[in-house]
Amino acid sequence: QVQLVESGGGSAQSGGSLRLSCAASGFSISTFSMGWFRQAPGKEREGVGIIDARSSTVYTDSVKGRFTISRDNAKNTVFLQMNSLKPDDTAMYYCTAHPGYYAAGYFLTRPISAKYWGQGTQVTVSS
Repeated sequence: QVQLVESGGGSAQSGGSLRLSCAASGFSISTFSMGWFRQAPGKEREGVGIIDARSSTVYTDSVKGRFTISRDNAKNTVFLQMNSLKPDDTAMYYCTAHPGYYAAGYFLTRPISAKYWGQGTQVTVSS
């Protein structure tokens, strides 16, 4: 059974940090581009960042310099380190897995390209 299970969400103060994890099971992430998307109430789903199979990364402009995606293929896990958090980062964060050999940027704006989605983890940032 394929699963993506996110963890690490919670509450943080503005300027604080959180680290999200995404544990995959039922498939190997090594050949997938892996991503993080988020959706805030009343807003459209947004690509946060993508890491491709060669560990090249791309981020949406609003998180550049603050968020970092990494992957550990041996542990079949992907991480999202979030620093300098802002209230606008408040959202449900979803881990995604994207098959196919495209540049990371291709997937960032195409949530429909994800083959697998996690159930999400809530991040709430207070000012």
